[in-house]
Amino acid sequence: MNRREFVKKSVVTCCAAPIVNISGIIPSRLEKMPSWLLALVKNNDIGITHLRTLQVKDEKSPDLGGVRDAFDILNPHNTAAVIQWGSCALSSPSSQFYQSADLLNDMNLAATYLIKTQHSDGTIDLLSTNFHSTPDTGFIVKRLVMAYVLIEKSKTKGQENLLANLKTFLIRAGDALAVGGIHTPNHRWVVSAALAKLYTLWPDPKYAARAEQWLGEHIDLDQDGQFNEKSTYIYSALSDRLLITIAKGFNKPALLDAVRRNLDMTMYYVHPNGEIVTDASGRQDKALVGTLENYYYPYRYLALLDNNGSYSAMCTLIEKTAGPKIGGFLDYFLADPSLWSNLPPAKSLPVEYVKSFPNSGLVRIRHNNWDSTLIAKNPVWLTFMKGNAVLQGVRFASSFFGKGQFQSDTITKTERGWALIQKLDGPYFQPYPVDKISPDGDWEKMPRTDRPQSEVQLLETKISINVTREGIEIEIATSGTERVPVAWEFIFRPGGVLNGVVKIENSKDSWLLREGNGTYTLGENIITFGPGKALHKNISLRGSLPAMDAPSVYITGFTPFRHVIMVS
Repeated sequence: MNRREFVKKSVVTCCAAPIVNISGIIPSRLEKMPSWLLALVKNNDIGITHLRTLQVKDEKSPDLGGVRDAFDILNPHNTAAVIQWGSCALSSPSSQFYQSADLLNDMNLAATYLIKTQHSDGTIDLLSTNFHSTPDTGFIVKRLVMAYVLIEKSKTKGQENLLANLKTFLIRAGDALAVGGIHTPNHRWVVSAALAKLYTLWPDPKYAARAEQWLGEHIDLDQDGQFNEKSTYIYSALSDRLLITIAKGFNKPALLDAVRRNLDMTMYYVHPNGEIVTDASGRQDKALVGTLENYYYPYRYLALLDNNGSYSAMCTLIEKTAGPKIGGFLDYFLADPSLWSNLPPAKSLPVEYVKSFPNSGLVRIRHNNWDSTLIAKNPVWLTFMKGNAVLQGVRFASSFFGKGQFQSDTITKTERGWALIQKLDGPYFQPYPVDKISPDGDWEKMPRTDRPQSEVQLLETKISINVTREGIEIEIATSGTERVPVAWEFIFRPGGVLNGVVKIENSKDSWLLREGNGTYTLGENIITFGPGKALHKNISLRGSLPAMDAPSVYITGFTPFRHVIMVS
């Protein structure tokens, strides 16, 4: 996962104002752990048991205390996890490791290893990509400060050595965070949140000053309510959690408005089966299948703070569809008992809408148990989900001069629905101007841009989408050059059963819809699509993207091509 000289005393004073615990205004604070939290503690016991088996315990080894990852590489992140999840167990009376001396010893070994591998500048490495990394140091620090607090609260006999070692690591890391640089938009909030956590324990003015510098760049939230990276599964939820941490740590409740706007938008990014729309992401989660567990803490925190029934409903949805995955934030819930309170009464979530998000190049359509997403600037320009049956991508391509993979820069509203348009040209080139010919005949020195064009071929493709109560009507119409082979591709998520289609010989999982309707069935959910047309069997057109490793159905023809189908 990737992240001016400051002397104005007024800024420092602003950030260093007396801390107001925003969460403290939440009513009905409970002293007894609720059942959902007890279940997470129990699951954490299983996780920490496994994690400790990966820790180096040989006292003669220079790697004593370190933890290996799946690639058998010792790294600070896995090592810090022993402390992070160990602190949850150590401080929870229901845990089998409550106040455990053996676990405390392993956690201290991990802390010692972290100090040993920490660079002199206070940073650590993310061995997969970043070295002497301030942002990756921040990722660890913000969780280890919570661990520090939980260990302290546990009152485990002999905890003093561990706390001393943790403080050594954290103070050194704080020196790095107060001066180090970043890579990505969210890294600013990672560093600032880590500084906010440190500030709550050791209120050094340099922590506040550095955070204020990053905050001075303003929050990267667009008019849709989305962060710059548009990373709905990973970094948007991360930014929400970070901004809450900064708001609490530095007494900046106004920052919560950005979180609210993102959470409001996210309610329209939910598929009927509880997955989140990831098609517009600019990061590694693009088109990834993901659920909403990363948003649980922000929704729960603000549901309680704002008495927001819609956020309560999102929490209930996440509990139902993501379940134990929210255990990844167990330390958040243990460190703040105000989150144990019962949620306010839930309100209905939006399940009937057609909503455009122009800054993300998306249109979201939902009618109860089915939804569809239209996507600009993407060869996959439509998805359709009906319960757990998933048409994960629709693509269109032609063999037009090797550049005919359809992609539209915009999604335009029309009288009946929406339109996506692509205009292509395919010129031929005349002899190079005599006065510019390279004496050595080097083709690269005679660029096409300087050659006169002739026999210019044109191809325009317009995709029109009309929304009905039953589903999506899609029309594809081309104009321009004739006899160009085209292929319309429907890519389904593996696991279901196709009917009404014909297998293409010598293919792994490619099918033709020759006529009538086809169906894709998964459990009780059925997607119907058609009618079909198959005028040829060339589904690997020159310039088109290769087939995905998934069941794919094709409609084929030639330009001028016009065909209308219904997906329902």
